[in-house]
Amino acid sequence: MNRRQIVLGSVALAAFAATLGHIGIGRARVASPEVFPDDRVLGTADAPLTIIEYSSLTCPHCAALHQDALLRIKATWIADGRARLVYRHFPLDGLALRAAAAANCIEGEAYFGFLDLLFKNQQRWARAEDPVQALGQLSRLAGLSQGQFESCVGNEGEMDKILAGAETARKDLGVQSTPTLIVNGRKIEGARSFEELDALFAKIVAEP
Repeated sequence: MNRRQIVLGSVALAAFAATLGHIGIGRARVASPEVFPDDRVLGTADAPLTIIEYSSLTCPHCAALHQDALLRIKATWIADGRARLVYRHFPLDGLALRAAAAANCIEGEAYFGFLDLLFKNQQRWARAEDPVQALGQLSRLAGLSQGQFESCVGNEGEMDKILAGAETARKDLGVQSTPTLIVNGRKIEGARSFEELDALFAKIVAEP
């Protein structure tokens, strides 16, 4: 078993363990993660609220969050400058890892459009007879050629970097399941409704 399999296994086990207990909104604060220059960020840097999302592209709960609550958060909190979204991969399986590597080849704001495309069509590509081929078809809609796609999903260095980031989140922030949001140091686990998140965000912004 290679290092990548070991890391994916430990991440998947942590996610499974988290489902056995209550998943909710943590009252205790965690260390606010630093936002790095190579992070993918949607929104303005001076927004009072920083939402760091850890998701797996094959996770149905992550897809549900993206297709409802996060769409409305983008149209409100992010659009009016009150929040910014930092997306970080937390792949739970090898297919999610390859999808993450493909996504990381998309530049600019098109990156977030590609994430939305993957989550919206998750059942179509993740459960396809040949999921990598189906992923490649969606990648071409995002502007990647077949050659570029193959290079991206075969990039060992990029995949190791993605897994290292997930392992850091697990060890340093206690991320154990997807989706997990870290909002100004407050950890929120599980898919939440827009109404829940909207109310919580307002409370966090009002905190001294």
